[in-house]
Amino acid sequence: MSEVLAKISEMLQKGKRKDVAKLCQQAIDEGLEANEILTGGLLAGMDVVGAKFKANEIFVPQVLVSARAMKAGSEVLKPYLAGEESTGKGKIVMGTVQGDLHDIGKNLVIMMFEGKGFEVIDLGVDVAPEKFIQTAIDENADIIGLSALLTTTMPVMGEVVKAAEEAGIRDKVKIMVGGAPVTKEFADSIGADAYTEDAPTAAEKALELVGA
Repeated sequence: MSEVLAKISEMLQKGKRKDVAKLCQQAIDEGLEANEILTGGLLAGMDVVGAKFKANEIFVPQVLVSARAMKAGSEVLKPYLAGEESTGKGKIVMGTVQGDLHDIGKNLVIMMFEGKGFEVIDLGVDVAPEKFIQTAIDENADIIGLSALLTTTMPVMGEVVKAAEEAGIRDKVKIMVGGAPVTKEFADSIGADAYTEDAPTAAEKALELVGA
């Protein structure tokens, strides 16, 4: 692995946004492929961050700082990435369900998804079932990600699954659910494709679902 890629990964883990951006530009100037920098530098660094987060060695604030550093690096690489394909593990429409205004968990999961190379369309909080479905259709999404932090809003997840069936896209799109009160049993009961209990696992599961 080239020295500059190792350095990008290291600075990303430390959350050094400016250094990451600078090193990405340096790597481009040295003639490295943008894809290679993305995979070998940024995504490799986020993998380490994800693993450490899972092992409780680091916590949400550090993950957010690293994710921001990754974004800064991605911005530098964007013009050089060959077409859309290169970012592409797939497209995920993500949001917190109607009636629920929590977004820290959702934002963390989005950063992990992006860290695995997904393109994420973030619908924000308090999102109606129709909006998830319409966006999934418009964007030709592979996955819909639903977050809920209140037991009272969990049933909305079931409504989204039903709405996907009614819209005729249920066989085209995978539905992932998560959030503190959500369980695997609940996910199975509403017919969701996947439930994961933390952000890094969600990202790994998403890769499995799109068969990457």
